Amino acid sequence: MSLPRLFRCLSLSLAIIAPGVALAEPSAIYLVRHGEKAAVGQDPDLTPQGQARAQAIAAMLARTGITSIHSTPTNRTRQTAQPLAQRLGLEVQLYDPRAPKALVEKVKALSGPVLVVGHSNTLPELVRMFGGAPGSDIGDDEYDRLYQLTPAAGGTVRTVLFSTPAAP
Repeated sequence: MSLPRLFRCLSLSLAIIAPGVALAEPSAIYLVRHGEKAAVGQDPDLTPQGQARAQAIAAMLARTGITSIHSTPTNRTRQTAQPLAQRLGLEVQLYDPRAPKALVEKVKALSGPVLVVGHSNTLPELVRMFGGAPGSDIGDDEYDRLYQLTPAAGGTVRTVLFSTPAAP
């Protein structure tokens, strides 16, 4: 095969593959802190209020098309992610909160909307690493922030901040 013909074939192949590569980035990334936790224990469970918040998060995100759910291995984060995972028939993927770069790389290789459940001291940095604007620090008693990060023009990331409802 001649060099010009090989180059044309390679160019055509890249043109066919390129749109698929562009789709590998998630269309939206949702990040949320776990729900309210019990005050005792090394790895506390969610309180009834935290469980109600987890159900509210599931209701809010059920129709967003979430394709992947990621949580740290603590009880409270997994319990926050579980209602949505059950509703969508997805398995919660665990990540190490001490290795945020690995999570960011993994999520950026996915397509479709993604949910990440973390902690007050890890979410702001994750939002930054995904290109978003985290705003102020998350207080120890603050459980209602839900970040939506979406790709915008020029490679920027649009950050929208929602509040999840508290239990009645």
